[in-house]
Amino acid sequence: MTLKTLKSRNKKDLKWPKIIIAILSTIGLVDTGSITLKNWGIFTSLSCPGLNSGCEKVINSPWGTLFKNNQINIPLSFAGFITYLSILIVTIILSLNLISPKEKLNKFLWWLIFIISCASSSFSFLLINIMSFKIQAYCFFCILSAILSFSIFIISIIGAKFESREPMIFRGFIVAISVLIGGLIWSTNVDPSNAINVPRPTENVAPIITTSSSPQKIKFAKFLRENNIVMYSAYWCPHCHDQKQLFGKEAVKELKVVECAKDGKNNDYELCQAKKISGFPSWEINGEILSGTRNLNELSSLTNYKEDSNF
Repeated sequence: MTLKTLKSRNKKDLKWPKIIIAILSTIGLVDTGSITLKNWGIFTSLSCPGLNSGCEKVINSPWGTLFKNNQINIPLSFAGFITYLSILIVTIILSLNLISPKEKLNKFLWWLIFIISCASSSFSFLLINIMSFKIQAYCFFCILSAILSFSIFIISIIGAKFESREPMIFRGFIVAISVLIGGLIWSTNVDPSNAINVPRPTENVAPIITTSSSPQKIKFAKFLRENNIVMYSAYWCPHCHDQKQLFGKEAVKELKVVECAKDGKNNDYELCQAKKISGFPSWEINGEILSGTRNLNELSSLTNYKEDSNF
């Protein structure tokens, strides 16, 4: 009796899972597309709701980029964009009812959505852990993407109406394990703390900057130097490192940074004392000392920067 009921249900094609998956994947497209366009300099600003500069820290971290050289920049968000686009295209094909629910192609397309969303959910789980334990910052858009991926995964199980759970569990397990192993290898390779070719400094100097700079950031850093805007820093200060990470290694070279730690290399301790620097980092802007890490858009506003602020 139970088997007949299951077969009877499977003959009916549910519409609502396809509608919800289409909506969720569209939201995912907008989410990951916004981050990608911001990274490529097409969007001038992208607010991170309630998480301060967490988005900038996550996106500009070594884990925020899949591939980058002088000509090409492929952010991790672009992979998410392709994932949601693939799910949306498959869902639209299923929604058009061009294929009978009984045909093998229909089942294959549902399997495709299941596998893609399973892989995406597994990778999102890994990224959440990287944000928590490695970057120690949270990006609203990344968390939203993780929720969307997991939701699509759950709904795909309902919409596909798999007749047997064993193949679903087995394939899902294989996909999840494969993605997690591959993701861990990738994460380890890009983790700057695991770099073996970078000599560890024997002097009291600040940690190495691992993020890259956009042309806009480099130009902004040059503007700050030309206008005698100074960053007061200490080599041991984690917030100073965070501030420099927001600029990127190329732009930091253009900044005027004063080392205030008395035992720091090339320090100007006496100047810092004369300026009464009590917190790090501190910015000297038009003779006024402002303490605390500042996102670049805030700095551009404070310094009346009129050029492209698409950081």
